[in-house]
Amino acid sequence: MKKFKRCQSCGMPFKKDPKGGGTNLDGSKNNMYCSYCFENGEFLQPNITLEEMEVLVKGKMKEMGMPGFIAKLLTTGTAKLERWKKKED
Repeated sequence: MKKFKRCQSCGMPFKKDPKGGGTNLDGSKNNMYCSYCFENGEFLQPNITLEEMEVLVKGKMKEMGMPGFIAKLLTTGTAKLERWKKKED
């Protein structure tokens, strides 16, 4: 299985995740999604759209003191993440 450096739902680097990643149903670490997006084998926001995720991530970055234009730049690749690629095809 491929090892990702970023969450394939929100794009957050795994090194920034306090739990080091989400968890699978059996409690093992999930190496595709962070703990903010995925726990116990399920997405925490299963019905969120790509656009809603981008807005959420930009908002979190701004809360952390990041300028808006940088937050926007960092979310431009969200559609290329594994969770969203399937829905865009």
